[in-house]
Amino acid sequence: MDSLGRTTGDKIKSFFMFAFPGTFIFLCVVIIPFIYGFYLTFTDWNGVGAIKNIVGFENYAALLKDVDFWTSMVLTLKYVFLSVLLVNIVGFIFGYLLSGRILAGQNFFRAGFFTPNLIGGVVLGFIWQFVFSRVLVQMGKGAGIAFMSKSWLADPDKAFWTLVIVTVWQLSGYMMLIYIAGFTGISEDVLEAASIDGATGWARMRDIILPLMVPSFVICIFLTLSRAFMVYDINLTLTGGEPYGSTRLVAMHVYEKAFTARKYGIGQAEAVFLFAVVAIISGIQVYLGKKREVEA
Repeated sequence: MDSLGRTTGDKIKSFFMFAFPGTFIFLCVVIIPFIYGFYLTFTDWNGVGAIKNIVGFENYAALLKDVDFWTSMVLTLKYVFLSVLLVNIVGFIFGYLLSGRILAGQNFFRAGFFTPNLIGGVVLGFIWQFVFSRVLVQMGKGAGIAFMSKSWLADPDKAFWTLVIVTVWQLSGYMMLIYIAGFTGISEDVLEAASIDGATGWARMRDIILPLMVPSFVICIFLTLSRAFMVYDINLTLTGGEPYGSTRLVAMHVYEKAFTARKYGIGQAEAVFLFAVVAIISGIQVYLGKKREVEA
């Protein structure tokens, strides 16, 4: 019996009533499939047949020799860096403008900026495919703007930027809400004391606000990192990896390797490697961010 008067039987009953359903679902949906997927990296399974021969580390050796995988990984790292940077800059600016009394109609703008995050990635990709291939082209031709007169989706260099633009448009509003919560949590007494001490404008932002916003930065960067590394739906519907495979990010490459080429063992090995990369980068980011946290 604990300090609340609960017996062991009461604890077991509470666990099965409240914690067990979520734990069971998590095991079935996440842990068991992950373990089974890791096992498949040591087989030559084609994703369809019943035969799974153990091949040891051959799939990981094939991963190291897969030039297309490393090309897509480098492209993904570039996409992740730009997306994380721009999403958080835009989200922070929106959060700052909509957390004080700078703009009127804050609730309207908050809802408007958050709405893109509610649209599914597949639908979002098709919408922006129409915008880039039809709407902007017609506007560019009508206004005589050369760089808008042709579809960006047909240009290998510009097509990459369409992915970044759509990602920023989708995720900035979500990060904005987290930054608004961070700004709201900053004590007015601290800001008033800083103003009395002569800290105004950029000095107050640099020395007071930014250090106190580190927890929000940690959360937003972690979420943006994980979503950017694993993006597939927008990549599929907006560019399809084209033109000439110039926008094929690593998640799309892994999918095509496993399900289109039917090299499921190699594809699963690449997926495990990608998971490890994301886990390491995200873990380092959270660790370094936590060390910089300060208390008001």
